Amino acid sequence: MPRDVSNAVTRPAPRAERATSACKRLIDVVGSTVTLLLALPLLAMVALLVLVLDGRPVLFRQERVGRGGRPFTMLKFRTMVGGAERMLGALQTRNERHGPLFKLADDPRVTRLGRFLRNSSLDELPQLLNVLRGDMSLVGPRPALASETAQFNAALREARQQVRPGITGLWQIKARDDPAFDEYERLDILYVEARTLRLDLAILALTLPAVLRSAVRRMGGRPAAAPRPDVAVAGAPWQSTPWYGRRLRQTQPSLLQARTDGHD
Repeated sequence: MPRDVSNAVTRPAPRAERATSACKRLIDVVGSTVTLLLALPLLAMVALLVLVLDGRPVLFRQERVGRGGRPFTMLKFRTMVGGAERMLGALQTRNERHGPLFKLADDPRVTRLGRFLRNSSLDELPQLLNVLRGDMSLVGPRPALASETAQFNAALREARQQVRPGITGLWQIKARDDPAFDEYERLDILYVEARTLRLDLAILALTLPAVLRSAVRRMGGRPAAAPRPDVAVAGAPWQSTPWYGRRLRQTQPSLLQARTDGHD
């Protein structure tokens, strides 16, 4: 059963929140601009491969829910066959995720190239343009579909509306292969409640190793590693990570329970 997190979200002081938001936005603009420039040859190569092997369109555009509940168009390199969204209904019974999210490891809609792009997360590089435009952030909860958001509980919806969705986040580095929706919920609320610039920088630093580990595991056909109950962002238990652990203990101790809560 999902844990009660209805009181998890509290707002920091307005002045501190504005200063942190301004610095975070500066990091987003500088980081996305520099990364786009450095990755331009890679972006061009991936775009050419999609065009040659899978045809048009090269980019996949989909409406997602952003900060304040406002919709925006999220960009990705196309990884599926044409008409993939219309085929989703027939695959729902094979969903490997719990709750409103959908994930299928051997999704027949995904092309051969698309599978490589997904395993390596290269399909998400165009979202740097979303960051530059202000629709997304480098770090935050992953952008959800309106149909998914409608099934979230009030606490999760409220938490997610406070921040821009991100390219990476706690869930991506800690539980991207975990099918449990309560873990997705917990980590999203945990990020919103604990968010600091230092936390964002730690998540960014840990994203590439997490993506590489996941890519090697998926391409090698190995199952996802079992979640460890005390693994934290900086390699220590949540409770002992000083720069956000203290704040979490003060606001919502129940969020600091072991990750195995609710798992068989």
